[in-house]
Amino acid sequence: MEGMTRMYSTLVKINDEWAQEGAGRQIMDSTSRYYGGVADSENGIAWPSHGGTPMIMALWIAALVNKDSKYYHNNELALRLELGSEFMLRSQHADGTISPGWTNMHSPPDTAFVVVGLAQAYELLKMDEWEPLQKAASNTLLFLERTIPALLTGGCHTPNHRWVLSAALGFLYKLSGNEALKVRANEWLAEGMDCTEDGEWTERSNGIYNSVSDVMLFHAAELLDKKELLEPVRRNLKMMAYMIHPNGEVVTDYSGRQDFGNSFTMDSYFLVSRLMAVHDQDPHFEAIAELAGQTLKHPGWLPNNAMISYLLRPELREQPIPPAELLTNYRVVVNRDFERERYLGEMEGAGHHGIIYHSRLHPDFGAPVARERDGQTSLTVMTESSSMFALRHGQARLLAVQIGTSFEPGFVKMNDLEVLEHGYRLTAVESKGYYGPIKKKDLPQSASSPVSPWYLLPHHLRETTHLQQHHVEAKLMKSELGWQLTISCDEPESLMTQVIFVFGEEGKLTGDGIVPEADINFWKQGTAHYAAGDDWIEMDSGAHEHLVKTLRNTSVPSGCKALIVNLMTPYRKTFDIKLSPKKMKEDEAADRELIG
Repeated sequence: MEGMTRMYSTLVKINDEWAQEGAGRQIMDSTSRYYGGVADSENGIAWPSHGGTPMIMALWIAALVNKDSKYYHNNELALRLELGSEFMLRSQHADGTISPGWTNMHSPPDTAFVVVGLAQAYELLKMDEWEPLQKAASNTLLFLERTIPALLTGGCHTPNHRWVLSAALGFLYKLSGNEALKVRANEWLAEGMDCTEDGEWTERSNGIYNSVSDVMLFHAAELLDKKELLEPVRRNLKMMAYMIHPNGEVVTDYSGRQDFGNSFTMDSYFLVSRLMAVHDQDPHFEAIAELAGQTLKHPGWLPNNAMISYLLRPELREQPIPPAELLTNYRVVVNRDFERERYLGEMEGAGHHGIIYHSRLHPDFGAPVARERDGQTSLTVMTESSSMFALRHGQARLLAVQIGTSFEPGFVKMNDLEVLEHGYRLTAVESKGYYGPIKKKDLPQSASSPVSPWYLLPHHLRETTHLQQHHVEAKLMKSELGWQLTISCDEPESLMTQVIFVFGEEGKLTGDGIVPEADINFWKQGTAHYAAGDDWIEMDSGAHEHLVKTLRNTSVPSGCKALIVNLMTPYRKTFDIKLSPKKMKEDEAADRELIG
């Protein structure tokens, strides 16, 4: 119970801090078109999106109705809330939608994000009879009611948008009793769950969109009385226990969205893991919630606001659940048995011909990923990503190992992963050919006109000629002092290749064979040593068989240290990767398990 009280007190404290911070950014110039809105800290514009003004409004509401907040029934903050609610009504389009500003004009899904958060905040306002809150409450209700036509007819862009819309429709159904909202939600849900048996969502976004899908489906399950929607949530949370680095960051090395390669903690999973821990009385989910709570520095963006949920759901602060111990020693292969090839083989029959607008088909969905933890050492081995593996060793971070070539040109994405007794084998096959003339019987009328536009020709009917293939293999084996990486390619001959080791910017990279060149480092020979704090990674040996600095479509990310080895095919190159002796911690578990 003490832990629950401490977490609640922490939420109240940080909610008050961010409520005050948001008040400092509110535009109070009555002549401004953004009057009452909260200015974005980066661009100075007030937006009606779920990370903008309504997010701050939710913080204010959670403070104003909470007797434990220093802003409880604060007149000045109540006035600010009223002004914010008026800004939201002015920003709402005639069709009921909002536009977040950066993209997605008149956006049903972005409106749905706002609805999910404001509908819960409105419940708190409705329960408080203090007069200074009543105008903001009626404005918020009006905003929500005006979204109904848009969400009854509106579409989406991305896989997770469907679950956001479903949750929003559920909240509006609860608010209005309009059966059409429930029908529309069920139309989205009828498309089925895009989550593998091991818990991977389509977008493979451990840093952002996993938790979005999770919390939205929790709400949808509750509001629409569909408890089966909690199954993929359970699977994803169980998977996430194996996607955490020793420093608490989540694995984003293979994401299909904007969190790719960026630093994220487990904070966005705090609310949904706590909700699921209480719902299932599950110590495993409570352990995730406890870890996520340790990284919590903000109550959460509007639809994921933990303070709002703690006020609406007393059980979150009243039901102590002893947490399990999260494993810190394991070997896991996610999606090892997923029938990905079967699903990909059925894509032609879907009828979309590989074309989707303002989104992606995400054919990398369900690609296998291996994860290993050994205390403070964390390894990720990936397929269908521009990086094939990443390694964290204490403070030393090898963020990516990539192979770039002039074949496509671009980075090689490994297609298959084979689990070996003490390592992994990754293989990739790329194909590229040429395309013959279109047969006369298939030519359009424009071909015989004075102008024959290229885009009017039926290119899909061209015969493929001179088809070439590029075969790459990488074998990663555990060694006495670390790992040994062997990469090989026999064909085609005379193909320029680069092996790129991407290290964290915070460390120091040294070696006699390292030659700095603008924003990269050529590793021409000898040993490379990378150190951060007391931890280090050392590798043998470099090479420099051609002079190209950067191959096409293989740009090195900013904010890192890139070490580049230039090779020519055919090659068979081995890199010995040695790690500094690990410092054992008393709380490191000795568990090891293999799943998937």
